[in-house]
Amino acid sequence: MPIEIPTDLTPELVPLSWLIGEWEGRGRLGSGEEDSEHFIQHVSFTHNGLPYLQYRAESWLSDEDGTKLRPLTVEIGFWALERELLEADGGPGLVPADIVPVLKSADDVEARRNKDGGFDISVSISHPGGISELYYGQIKGPQISLSTDMVMRGSHSKEYTAATRIYGLVEGNLLWRWDVAAGGKSLQAHASAILNRLS
Repeated sequence: MPIEIPTDLTPELVPLSWLIGEWEGRGRLGSGEEDSEHFIQHVSFTHNGLPYLQYRAESWLSDEDGTKLRPLTVEIGFWALERELLEADGGPGLVPADIVPVLKSADDVEARRNKDGGFDISVSISHPGGISELYYGQIKGPQISLSTDMVMRGSHSKEYTAATRIYGLVEGNLLWRWDVAAGGKSLQAHASAILNRLS
């Protein structure tokens, strides 16, 4: 299935454009072994003309036939190319950008391609319970790899120190895996899923 790039997309989101839309599918907790619990997930990537994607993922525990049993969690965040701050950029808070988009052309974006032929990206994701993750990584075509630079935890959250996530577009489906270091253990398989693009 060809990827359609929205005509109103700011140039620096073009490398991330294949994510835009609604995705839904099924996954397994842990390493996906026979006794691992099942879940259903709905993910959306949207944009509003600014140089980031808005991300929301809502998940429900399910039985093995895909019937929702109860809510599992929600996470929200922002995905963007990682680049130097430019004078025309907006922020902090409600301070508007001088120019939108700051990177005005495909050539401006191409100049930020890294030595591996991809683009450096940053992703911030917040969870219930006072947990926020800051990831850095790379997008190279239809593949994304992320590692946490920082995990912030509120006073009422469980111990959690690091994570990695990988995403890939395979035959039109979004596949992902999330590994987590928590409870005094090193990185271990936390969850994975296969999501179908919704029309």
